[in-house]
Amino acid sequence: RQPLAGRAWLDHEWSDRYLGETAGWDWLGVNLDDGRALTLFQLRRKDRSRDWAGGSLRTPGQPDRSFTPQEVEMLPTRHWTSPATGARYPVEWRLKSPAGEMLLASYFDAQEIDARHSSGLVYWEGAARLFDTEKRPLGAGYLELTGYAGSPPLP
Repeated sequence: RQPLAGRAWLDHEWSDRYLGETAGWDWLGVNLDDGRALTLFQLRRKDRSRDWAGGSLRTPGQPDRSFTPQEVEMLPTRHWTSPATGARYPVEWRLKSPAGEMLLASYFDAQEIDARHSSGLVYWEGAARLFDTEKRPLGAGYLELTGYAGSPPLP
């Protein structure tokens, strides 16, 4: 046995209720340095238009705050093209939500996962940093991008 201490979150797709005509999604989960946790996502149609969006802000000692689609804005500001698959992924974002206006950037670009032999999916998932609009660090977490190298294989 080894005692451990730290912060974490559980990443799990709980439902396919909102997938509709979804061709992919952009999702982020970030632990902020002040102890809060931010999650934002948007589901995209085949034409890359937004189908649905949401998120939440978890603040210790306070009720969680869920965000409606109208409260979430995720705008890509920089892309990276995979030399392996040719997929073009948005790896930097300007985010707006009730949590504020923030910037998200991958720690490094080449974080594409080729799981065609297991899940059938090629996607980008990796470590990312969150900043305020003055580029001061706010926290770190993960960014997941699907549907840029073909649609996810959904039931």
